[in-house]
Amino acid sequence: MTENSMIQVAAKGVTVKSPREIIAMRQAGKVVALALELLKNTIEPGMRTQDLDALAAAEFKRLGAKPAFLGYRGFPATICVSLNEEIVHGIPGSRKIVEGDLVKMDVGAIVDGLYGDAAITVGVGRITEAAQKLIETTRESLLAGIHEVGPGVRLGDVGAAIQRYAEARGYSVVREYVGHGIGRRLHEDPSVPNYGIPGRGLPLRTGMAIAIEPMVNIGTRHTEVLSDEWTVVTADGELSAHFEHTMLVTDTGVEVLTVC
Repeated sequence: MTENSMIQVAAKGVTVKSPREIIAMRQAGKVVALALELLKNTIEPGMRTQDLDALAAAEFKRLGAKPAFLGYRGFPATICVSLNEEIVHGIPGSRKIVEGDLVKMDVGAIVDGLYGDAAITVGVGRITEAAQKLIETTRESLLAGIHEVGPGVRLGDVGAAIQRYAEARGYSVVREYVGHGIGRRLHEDPSVPNYGIPGRGLPLRTGMAIAIEPMVNIGTRHTEVLSDEWTVVTADGELSAHFEHTMLVTDTGVEVLTVC
């Protein structure tokens, strides 16, 4: 989600989830996790990105869930698949995956009207050391952000932890696209940036659900959108990685919902 679009919905207020909604979100999160695990274990050179989309669609049907992305603002596929310099929102199609590719798969599911959303980056076959380090850093920056989550914690603390981890290792953090609240809609308030100032921003409350999703680049943090009006790429053509989890703020900290 873009930072600007999150600002536009800010006035709608932050929602706290009811017990029934939390149960449905756990189910949606499990569907997302299972779909991502299937994709991770199946992806191989020679597959087309649309093959991954078809696998996810079949898994959703098997699990009795609806795809969250299909038709969302006109998006034409079940999942987002972004390769190499593509950061996010890639449209699955006929492009073949080759050894050495970095493949970002972003998956969203709906169960009983509630949403789950998560993303992973997978290196296909033998990848470069630089690509492997980028994947590891992005995954660890997400964990750094999750580690901060809890009641009373401000969003600036979460974003600062992600930014600090990635930038200390020489990478840049995308700013135009950020995390978000989630639950009754795919994108809810609040905006959850992957950068920030400690002690600043909205304080988290028990019962809030958010999706944290750092997008980390080897080169510049700046982005461009391709002519399909969806696919976001790095402005300098360098590699990018993306990880995401949906989570619930609890009395004692955080419950990550998009895990098997």
